[in-house]
Amino acid sequence: MQQEKKYYFCGRFERAKKSSFFVMASRNNNLASRKILVMGIFIAVGVLYAIRLFMLQVIDKEYRSMADNNALRFVTQYPARGKVYDRNGQLLVFNEAVYDLMVIPRQAIKKDVLFDTLGFCHLLGIDTASFAERMTKAKKQSYLKPSTFMTQVPKEDYAHIAEALYRFPGFYFQTRTLRRYPLSIAAHTLGDIGEISENELNRDKENEKYYRQGDYIGKSGIEKSYEKELRGVKGLKVMMVDVHNREMGSYLDGQMDQDPVAGKDIYLGLDADLQAYGEQLMQNKVGSIVAIEPATGQIIAFVSSPTYDPNLLVGRDRGKHYSELQKDPMKPLINRAVSGTYPPGSTFKTVVGLIAMQSGSITPATCFHCSGLGSMPIRCTHYHGSSPDFANAIMNSCNPYFYEAFKATMNNPKFGGSKKGYQYWKDMTAQLGFGRKFGTDIPSELSGNIPSREYYDKMYSDQWNAVTIRSLGIGQGEVLATPLQLANIAATIANEGFYYPPHLIKCFGDGTPLPEVMTTKVEPDIEKRHFKVMKNGLRTVFSGPAGTARRYEMKDITQCGKTGTAQNPHGNNHSLFIAFAPAENPKIAISVIVENSGYGATWAAPIATLMMEKYIRGHVERPELEKRMMEGKVIYKKER
Repeated sequence: MQQEKKYYFCGRFERAKKSSFFVMASRNNNLASRKILVMGIFIAVGVLYAIRLFMLQVIDKEYRSMADNNALRFVTQYPARGKVYDRNGQLLVFNEAVYDLMVIPRQAIKKDVLFDTLGFCHLLGIDTASFAERMTKAKKQSYLKPSTFMTQVPKEDYAHIAEALYRFPGFYFQTRTLRRYPLSIAAHTLGDIGEISENELNRDKENEKYYRQGDYIGKSGIEKSYEKELRGVKGLKVMMVDVHNREMGSYLDGQMDQDPVAGKDIYLGLDADLQAYGEQLMQNKVGSIVAIEPATGQIIAFVSSPTYDPNLLVGRDRGKHYSELQKDPMKPLINRAVSGTYPPGSTFKTVVGLIAMQSGSITPATCFHCSGLGSMPIRCTHYHGSSPDFANAIMNSCNPYFYEAFKATMNNPKFGGSKKGYQYWKDMTAQLGFGRKFGTDIPSELSGNIPSREYYDKMYSDQWNAVTIRSLGIGQGEVLATPLQLANIAATIANEGFYYPPHLIKCFGDGTPLPEVMTTKVEPDIEKRHFKVMKNGLRTVFSGPAGTARRYEMKDITQCGKTGTAQNPHGNNHSLFIAFAPAENPKIAISVIVENSGYGATWAAPIATLMMEKYIRGHVERPELEKRMMEGKVIYKKER
């Protein structure tokens, strides 16, 4: 029994022993497998790293170029800005090369390299304080990327600076272009370019991200309106540089370079000869001349006086000259042709008359009594009695007639009340281009003012009527217009009922279509027959026995026009005139305003007729009148 137990326990022991052996063997096999797996992973990672390093260092040139950054210079290639011509192909704006001195602060300021600050300042002609200020500004912009250290270095200084620049690491020249104006005319129209401001840069970052600090951008005139078209597209040049800051040639044979794309050339509707002539006529006067080609809406003369030489706002002295022009009490920087707003005076009678006829409130045969300086709500400078028709009222510029026409429009029964009649009148003035902007390519355009019903409700506590606002009927009171709007109404009458929104551009040099707003005909809701009546009336202003501009009628050229004398609470009256010629197939429509100079027939009318004669004939056949206008001085200084 004991022996059987012995064998039994021995058997269990042997089985247990064998089982332990197999467990140990299994564990050893698992450990070996894991070891092989881990070793395989490490080997695979090592192979991947080796392949990646081979790609980075041998095959992939992009990362190679990044590694070479310290020996490469990335130079922006600025495109040539588009040139500007007048309507006849005469050059108005071209480019001239200048140079910006650039700096990469990290390369210029190194602890182990002694920078010759005094020698560098002597080379540039600046003091050490200026050097420190410029360098601080560059470091704030970027410590690693290039910034502008000195702008617009002229070619006369460029050569001797460039020769010694290798001694000053981190500095190099970048070619730029400046604008030049060979005729020195049309400063307000052409505008200028200048260094981009912080606000402009922030706006660009939200949109295109085209500009960087130190870039130039259009600031006014067509330079601003057509900035995108004129600026072109930047290019890039990657240069190798040695330890002495000298360029050693293009990197990778120029494979990374990108050529700049030049900006588009622009042809303006402006006639350079007429523009120059207008500026001569307006010397020693304050005001403006706007001339439009009626068939297209192109502006052919855009004079604001006083003016300035556009070359003053070019180069390193731009800021100095701009500050001087800003401080000038005559305010030459203001473009009075679009930013000046004036009571239109009697020139506005054209608008009042057209709306009155269209509404059926008057007819060409309607008569209103004129008592001259009598007791009428609106008095007149002359006694006209009962004007026989509309044309004579225009010829005589009769104030009571157009006040009555305005009142008849407001009180027309079909509108159901004077306030509704006024709303109709206001809406029609907008159709004729008043109280709003044209929205074309003319910067700084103001809308003028045609008061709203709400304005009068508030001013007169809802108690107002045609008598309350009677001054509007003769272009006074709260109504304000720009010279551009007045030239446009002349063009609309010349076309007998339509206009194209006034604009500066004629075409792009590459044939790019103009924006649709400039080529879309605008036709106010006024019948053509009323424009014909108005045109006949305006003809009598020159040809009629009592026409207010009869002294300036020309031989062989039929003219139509309207004088205006606008009351000015701050000085003498303004002289205004609108006109177009020839009467049939008109080539030019014009408005002239001479501030503080009296009656419309005294200064504005003769200047307008000289401009029309110059444009149509190419020369002037009235030398005495021309001399008087050229030499005339009408500068009003308000007494203290």
